[in-house]
Amino acid sequence: MRTQTVRLKVRSRVVSSLALAVVLVPVAARADLDLPRPSPTAKITQQVGLTDVTVEYSCPGVKGRKIWDGLVPFDKMWRTGANTATKITFSKDVTFADKPVPAGTYALFTIPTKGAWTVILNKKPDQPGTATDYKADQDLLRVQLRPAAAPFRERLAFIFSNMTDDKASLDLEWEKLRLSIPIGVATAQQAQASITSTIDNVWRTYANAARYMLENKKDYEAGTKYIDQSLALKEDWYNVWIKAELQAAKGGYKDAVATAEKAQALGQKNGNFFLEGDVKKGLADWKKKVK
Repeated sequence: MRTQTVRLKVRSRVVSSLALAVVLVPVAARADLDLPRPSPTAKITQQVGLTDVTVEYSCPGVKGRKIWDGLVPFDKMWRTGANTATKITFSKDVTFADKPVPAGTYALFTIPTKGAWTVILNKKPDQPGTATDYKADQDLLRVQLRPAAAPFRERLAFIFSNMTDDKASLDLEWEKLRLSIPIGVATAQQAQASITSTIDNVWRTYANAARYMLENKKDYEAGTKYIDQSLALKEDWYNVWIKAELQAAKGGYKDAVATAEKAQALGQKNGNFFLEGDVKKGLADWKKKVK
């Protein structure tokens, strides 16, 4: 009897495990099912000059349907895609259809019509669409643009075209329509600012290298080489003063006095003449040594 009881318990456990497996298999199969989305997501980034422009959106398909004034009604706000609102990001300030736009991320909405469309940038980028979270007082701008005919495109897509260092066209294409949005960037000004910043950092780097050679290594020839490279990029009271110190260290007190006087004159016009006391003391000492 005891053996029979044990066998019955084992069989009962096996049956229960099999029943549980039968129940769970369809759930697991459903969880692992990987199917294409009706409107797949997309992301495109284009560098225009020194500015990155990124569009994140979903791509609905035509699928034999009437799109304009059908699936997408005229005279009603549209998320300009599917699923959540389309987002556009600018890494630097731009112009958007000739309107200034600060760097940042925005929701891109449109109001399609038979004629000119209204294109909207809204300051709240993460939105499910137009019906719930959208608030007109968050609009950064609204512009009017007229679409044009285009070759048939099954799925909605954003494309960059007509690119130069200073501008590009962001084209929305779907079905047989293209809406082009001109984007302008300030590449020349940004490049000049980058050049100025880089040179400013480089001349300081050479000046600090020269000072290190002067004060720590006592290698006056190497210091002179570095300070001359610094002065070739930009003349500032700081590197002029280091030049004077190097001249004095090599015994050229007459030249050092003249250079230090120049550094003093430049420094007095600068709001950050933090070595003014050292310059005065150096001048006084070197003048005594000039023969």
